[in-house]
Amino acid sequence: MIQEERLISLFKNLCLINAPALEERESVAWTKQYLLKMGLEVVEDNASEIIGGNANNLIATLKGTVPSAPRIFLSAHFDTVEPTEGLEIEERDGVFYSKSDTILGADDKGGMAPIIEAVHAFIDSGEPHGDIVLLLSCAEEIGLKGAAALKIEDLDLDFGYVLDTGPPVGSYVTRTGTHDKIDIEIIGKPAHAGKDPEKGINAIQVAARAISQMKLGRIDAETTANLGVIQGGSATNVVCASVLIRAEARSTNEQVLDEQVDHMVKLFAEAASEYGAQVKIRHDRHYRAYNVSEDSMVVQIAQRASRALGLEPALRTTLGGSDANIYNAKGIPSIVVATGMDKIHTHDEYISRADMIKNAELCVEIIRETAKLSRPQKS
Repeated sequence: MIQEERLISLFKNLCLINAPALEERESVAWTKQYLLKMGLEVVEDNASEIIGGNANNLIATLKGTVPSAPRIFLSAHFDTVEPTEGLEIEERDGVFYSKSDTILGADDKGGMAPIIEAVHAFIDSGEPHGDIVLLLSCAEEIGLKGAAALKIEDLDLDFGYVLDTGPPVGSYVTRTGTHDKIDIEIIGKPAHAGKDPEKGINAIQVAARAISQMKLGRIDAETTANLGVIQGGSATNVVCASVLIRAEARSTNEQVLDEQVDHMVKLFAEAASEYGAQVKIRHDRHYRAYNVSEDSMVVQIAQRASRALGLEPALRTTLGGSDANIYNAKGIPSIVVATGMDKIHTHDEYISRADMIKNAELCVEIIRETAKLSRPQKS
């Protein structure tokens, strides 16, 4: 049912279009024409106006031939974590790599190509199916911005699947953590470091005082915290007047997360007070956790689809975020489908031909299993 070479050609074409976050216009336009030629109904939303990029989300629909079946979505994102301009793709022993000094972009073209090919397969075969909606988002890599702008609650969807995590294919992420971002600005006082150091307040020293007492890294089995960026200072002969720190914390338990963030904020405030500095802190809840029940229709269908292909339908917990966090928060049950992409966000990223075929086949089975059921009652 899946046409292997069509799938691989689609994957390569998608990867070769440079599409960093907020600059996905060319990729969106190319994909839109591809989907229109397939015969899908395709619309763009107004995400670019909301998030300030040059591209919108694509919503493509294949109308069902089984009206009673649940109306589902399959989703992936256009943008890559860094540019892929000049990308050269090479295949070694059935595995695709970047031959150039760029990422491959299998995150998330390794999710996008299989879902499009699965829909194409149903068009070719004429096999009965319910409504299938493709949600192809922009600006995922910089904070799930496209999904946040998408009005998924207006699309009358029952549930769906986001192809955007690593192997093994056939497994699913049904539980994730909440992710908080914390920006800390420590404001000290400049002075000449050789002539009058005692007249200054060194913001680096204040930051060091706080950080030396801070719980970071693995806090417990399902909680982490990290200081990822520190910027400050102007010259070695100037007492550092300000430092900017970008931090984060994640947990599946929001009470534990709140306690960790409070701990970090308190230490920065205490250190600033001790040295006579000022501190400004911005704390944002980047996305919220979800926990989709194993008994839910979205999970049951996925597990049956995996078993039909002889795959192990393991259910996973992760602290990573995806568009599924946004869709669940907006009331549409969603889980993440594992793909074959590995070593993502590095120039060693790769994905195999076999895993992409399995993913496309898995999407076919999900659509097939969905067609056997009736739409769930909505409260």
